[in-house]
Amino acid sequence: MERLINFIYEYRAFFTFLFLELLCAWLVVENNQYQSTQYFNSSNRVSAQLLGFSQGVREYFSLRTINEDLARENAELRRDLERTRIQLTEATTDTTRINQFDFVSAKVMANSTHLYKNFITINKGKADGLYPGMAVIGDAGAVGKVKSVSDRYAVVISLLNVDEQVSGMIKRTNHFGTVRWNGIDQRYTTLQFIPRHATPVKGDTVVTSGYNAVFPEGIMIGIVTEVNLKSEAPFWDIEIELSQDFGRLAFVEVIKSKLKSEKDSLEKVTTGERR
Repeated sequence: MERLINFIYEYRAFFTFLFLELLCAWLVVENNQYQSTQYFNSSNRVSAQLLGFSQGVREYFSLRTINEDLARENAELRRDLERTRIQLTEATTDTTRINQFDFVSAKVMANSTHLYKNFITINKGKADGLYPGMAVIGDAGAVGKVKSVSDRYAVVISLLNVDEQVSGMIKRTNHFGTVRWNGIDQRYTTLQFIPRHATPVKGDTVVTSGYNAVFPEGIMIGIVTEVNLKSEAPFWDIEIELSQDFGRLAFVEVIKSKLKSEKDSLEKVTTGERR
């Protein structure tokens, strides 16, 4: 306390000057209409700027929550859309078939695009019902399949992986083949095993076929950009521009197929009988 008193006493001239300055400013503003108006206009501008800055900071830190909420809503919308598609295309009332796909939103924690074998890490795992083999999609199309899982994380094998294959279909003609990346450009992939009697053209849309019960039918993969048929070749060489920009992945959705295990078991038994 003594130090504070000594400090004030030592700088008493400065504090007296400061007090008188503030008093004069108050008297000027209080007794002059013009200065009063200018003061309040200036203070309002400063207050507005401070409030705007404060609001911007709050909005920035709330973006994560907003994005997660939007991802969950998007998963719910996809679920409803898939149910409607099955009802319309298959004309079924079987609730098991209508509800065969479920969607879980996840945040991308790590993502490579520059390697021959690229992988994606997401923040959902066994605790969320994920297991290897599940399909993963982004906001614009197919992304890959779950490769391995821990309790809270999963690693996804990307479509930008030379070892990954997805059953794809030319939407216009219904011819199906295998989508497989050639390891050259992250913007493009290839569609293989389309027979020579098919008629693919530039601009054709390529979607998932739904034959392997991993991806629902009709998930966007990309657009045909190049077609080439070599002499006597049994299949077309087809290049696709991917609809999903893998360099900007932030959130994805993992697809749970409730009928996949049943389908796989039946095919395994049938294959065993043929042998």
